[in-house]
Amino acid sequence: MTIEMILSICLGIGLAASSGFRVFVPLFGLSLASYFGIIPLNETWQWVGSVYALVILGVASVVESIGYLVPVVDNLLDTIAVPLAGVAGTLVMASTLTDFSPATTWALAIVAGGGAAATIKGTSAATRAVSTATTAGTANPAFGMAETGAAVGLSALTIFMPMLGMAIAVIGVIVLIWLMVGLKRKFTKPSPMI
Repeated sequence: MTIEMILSICLGIGLAASSGFRVFVPLFGLSLASYFGIIPLNETWQWVGSVYALVILGVASVVESIGYLVPVVDNLLDTIAVPLAGVAGTLVMASTLTDFSPATTWALAIVAGGGAAATIKGTSAATRAVSTATTAGTANPAFGMAETGAAVGLSALTIFMPMLGMAIAVIGVIVLIWLMVGLKRKFTKPSPMI
């Protein structure tokens, strides 16, 4: 395995994890990086670096990010974004993998890319649901801004430092899984009998 292959895996995992926070932000970042020649894309994904893709993904990123600032709209977006995040994570991972066979590309994209994005998005949606239930949605805009910031920050970090971006993404996924398991145990403990 060459260093380019390792970097493409790191890039894909970092951007896929970022898709768990916002579906379109990492795709827009990837489009920008490809347009300016920072990141080489898989041959079949060259269109992501086109001006049309750049404009469409830029507009989609802004609309999605603003939508998460509106308390009722954010929960509706989560309903749509949970499955879309897995798809976006898979696609962004597949687009960055170079010099891999199609079977390896799609296996890595589905398992690592889709898995990272779905884990983060599922946790994010659950957190927003708890926030909506406990604060009547008043804290949701703060969560929305934090998630957008995380998506932008992780995407930029991953584009310019793929190994560090992937390391932070992997640590983040592990922490989120640990938190989910802890919360599940806390809320599923049997109540003491009286």
